[in-house]
Amino acid sequence: MEIFLAKTQGFCAGVASAIDIVELALKTYGSPLFVYHDIVHNTSVVNDMKARGIKFVEDLKSVPPGSRIIFSAHGIPPDVIGEARQRHLKFVDATCPLVTKVHKEAVKFSDQKVDTVLIGHVGHQELIGTSGYVHPGLLHIIEKEEDVDLLDIDPQKTVAYLTQTTLSVDETKVIIEKLKAKFPKLTGPLRSDICYATQNRQDAVKDLAGFCDIIIICGSPHSSNSNRLRETGEQLGVESYIVDTAAELDCSILRTKQRVGLSSGASVPRYLVDEIIGKIKGFYPGAVVHEFSNPEKNIVFPVLQFKK
Repeated sequence: MEIFLAKTQGFCAGVASAIDIVELALKTYGSPLFVYHDIVHNTSVVNDMKARGIKFVEDLKSVPPGSRIIFSAHGIPPDVIGEARQRHLKFVDATCPLVTKVHKEAVKFSDQKVDTVLIGHVGHQELIGTSGYVHPGLLHIIEKEEDVDLLDIDPQKTVAYLTQTTLSVDETKVIIEKLKAKFPKLTGPLRSDICYATQNRQDAVKDLAGFCDIIIICGSPHSSNSNRLRETGEQLGVESYIVDTAAELDCSILRTKQRVGLSSGASVPRYLVDEIIGKIKGFYPGAVVHEFSNPEKNIVFPVLQFKK
């Protein structure tokens, strides 16, 4: 039995920054400390914070006026910031800088009065946040290739597109090509909105799929980027599974396998991956682990210090 770790492991810079913000706020101000939505989409991370007294809320009305609150890494619509100010909340925005870049692009297109197509998963917090930066009369949301046919926009108009940062790189490419065919004047961001961490992790799974018998993704079921990783492996013809923690892994699926590929979502702490490795080695004591250099090891988003 051989275990091959994907090149990308541990938190991406955006997730690490958001978690550092929460940790620093808790250290500086103590509790009560509120977080709007899950700070990142990982069950273990959120449960750990809850155990230390951090309260996660889905509605600002449940936060007492004057309290401290942190907005999650996925981004929020501007009306939430307005509501926070009305309630005199002391807030810190932990939105990933790469998501903030998409928000700025959305504002730019709306200022130019350009119809804007958002490609993403309806109901995902990031898509809800980005939608708030597009003028309602110019907003069009699609999830899949077939939705392009349903867009009721004059094909002769200039149309812009933006994408959720955690989507499948390959799927997004197909949708954008179809948009270009329907709207000759299609415009978009200068660079892909798919974040570097999403791209790197999908590329790493593609690498694993070239020589592994099975791929296991460590990630929470509500994590978009983790689910895309499982789909990437599956689409390349390799049996692929997603597990939140080692406890969910049924090692019987490895019985006929010799090379196991192991990857993880951008919001997964490294210790969860190590626990999965430990469980596999418990069933297969002679298993050899292969690890590669992480291309993201030097990427860091700075976190400002708080004042009491």
